[in-house]
Amino acid sequence: MIILGVHGGIKAEQESDPFGHTMHDGTAVLLKDGEILAAIEEERLNRIKHSNCFPFRAIKQVLALAGITLDQVDRIAFNVLKNTLEQVEQKNFIRDVQSPLPARGKHRIGALFETYFGKDYSTRFRYCHHHIAHAWSAYGPSGFNQSLIYSIDGSGDNSSGMVLTAEGASMKVLRDFSIAQSLGDLYTTLIRVLGYSRFDEYKVMGLAPYGDASVYEKVFQKNYTLLPDGNYALQPAAAWFMEFADAGLIKHTRKKGEQFTQVHKDFAAALQVTLEKIVFHVLEHYRSKTKMKSLCMAGGVAHNCTLNGKILNSGLFDDVFIQPAAHDAGGALGAAWWVLYTEQPAKSRPAMDHVFLGTPVGDTDSVRNMLADWGDAITFEQCDDVTKFAAREMEQGSVIGWVQGRSEFGPRALGNRSILADPRPAENKSRINAMVKKREGYRPFAPSILEERVAEYFDLTTQTRQFPYMIFILDVLEEKRSLLGAITHVDGTARLQTVSQKTNPMYWNLIHEFEKLTGVPIVLNTSFNNNAEPIVESVHDAVSCFLTTGLDLLVVDNFIVRKKNVSGLGHLAPSLIPSRKLTMQRQPTNGHGPNDQKYWIEATKSREFQKGPLPVSRQVFDVLQLADGVSTFDALTTQLGYNDTKRDETIKEIHDLWSERAIALLPSGQVQL
Repeated sequence: MIILGVHGGIKAEQESDPFGHTMHDGTAVLLKDGEILAAIEEERLNRIKHSNCFPFRAIKQVLALAGITLDQVDRIAFNVLKNTLEQVEQKNFIRDVQSPLPARGKHRIGALFETYFGKDYSTRFRYCHHHIAHAWSAYGPSGFNQSLIYSIDGSGDNSSGMVLTAEGASMKVLRDFSIAQSLGDLYTTLIRVLGYSRFDEYKVMGLAPYGDASVYEKVFQKNYTLLPDGNYALQPAAAWFMEFADAGLIKHTRKKGEQFTQVHKDFAAALQVTLEKIVFHVLEHYRSKTKMKSLCMAGGVAHNCTLNGKILNSGLFDDVFIQPAAHDAGGALGAAWWVLYTEQPAKSRPAMDHVFLGTPVGDTDSVRNMLADWGDAITFEQCDDVTKFAAREMEQGSVIGWVQGRSEFGPRALGNRSILADPRPAENKSRINAMVKKREGYRPFAPSILEERVAEYFDLTTQTRQFPYMIFILDVLEEKRSLLGAITHVDGTARLQTVSQKTNPMYWNLIHEFEKLTGVPIVLNTSFNNNAEPIVESVHDAVSCFLTTGLDLLVVDNFIVRKKNVSGLGHLAPSLIPSRKLTMQRQPTNGHGPNDQKYWIEATKSREFQKGPLPVSRQVFDVLQLADGVSTFDALTTQLGYNDTKRDETIKEIHDLWSERAIALLPSGQVQL
């Protein structure tokens, strides 16, 4: 049976959606008899972080990778109930008086499939409860025959979480947590005190170790109650903020861009401890009640790697499996497995041992041709042994972009779309944060270590030796912390990834070559992107990121890529991406002089997903009005009659907008449609 799992919004990327934050992290996955053929998040293709668009690009891509058409798919599974789809459509109508009358959600999805794929496939649709899908996303690939399962996130299908048990292909719900008990929503709401909002939760996890939880822990304790039988109660958000005001916290609310004070760090620590106490209260009860020795977890809160590490090391469970795409993207995978094992419960469940399920980088000839398209902006050469070359460059201080094989499914770069560096010098942490990521300096980086050597560098309190998904935080051995200055966090921990020679031989060989030079079987690994974009997917994405950051080198397949100067960008073709639009506004001047024209690049999506509106000059506005993705920047400025000075000013502004991913700048004819 071939099953397409889908998660995503009900509006196309070019449609205006200023309010929508539901149905984020759009995804498509393809299963054949339980085997994952392909899995891709829509953000990797439309370049909108956490995309809440209908994932038509991802659907097309997974079908293409499998070499099949949608007509060959037996079922199309959604990790949401029909009623919820209809509520989303109704909310959009209520919020926007310009929107058409609300359709029934299932009809809206059917119409989108008809628009993008030629006909309505709604007879093949199946709808899975959001948290059942999360549960299957973790249990399905775990390899466990029975397990306790904890799904925990913001909300979905009128629940904020579930505790279940699974045996064979059957599941039983033990508790369904209400929206009022949402730990995900609570975390997202409270981090406003820190100047953060939705999708910033992981940043707070990294800030917490700098603080002392005891300073504000009692303030937090006033707002939740641990109840019998693994239950709990949370006060409404307003009550939390009243307590914070009484404790003098509200006056310390951080504005975006301001420095973090010790108050902020202590607040983050107390929030993290609060989450851990409630989750452990739930798990301890159900471990005792069910006697289950294995645990599976999924849902957005299951990306809290600090929490995960403590669960692993608690001794509560013999085995813990956390879905590496624990957020809503993984729900598409879970919904597909739910359909399969509901309809064919006797099917075997193969354990998942890697997530290299996305777009291949391409064969050597295709990579060479794509790099050649950038010839005026880069130089490149083929290398007989890129692992030796890259290891030597890192040992000598280079920070490199590394693109190999199929991209990873989920939020972590695991060695195929990564930025890599020497893990030893502590200054590499601040250097990469500043020159590539342009993010807060406190944020830690992860180590990738040869699987065979993990016990030599990390404190392992369980028998587990495989941590392939960078989803557990563990202690670095005390005697190794000073050696690993770039990847050891302030509390002596690291979010590690073990690398298997079996599942990723190229990356394993690179780390092995680095060990030959340094004696250290570890490299610093962070996702290949800047702060304005998702992880790179294609060769063109990788070159774009390389040219707009301070990376020293780029390695794609077996090619070494270096930069030329910015003047070479004139031979590239600028264009607006589909989710952006140009606008012009006439600003009144209170009767003093003529009206002033203002020019903008606006986003079709809300600020949770895209930065904007962004002001642009008249000369850039004119270039982008003419841009078609084929005409080069030089051709457009010649057509507009720009002199050398005006051209140079414009190319600098175009480059800055490109760095913000507000526009595309690509070889002629490569524009995203």
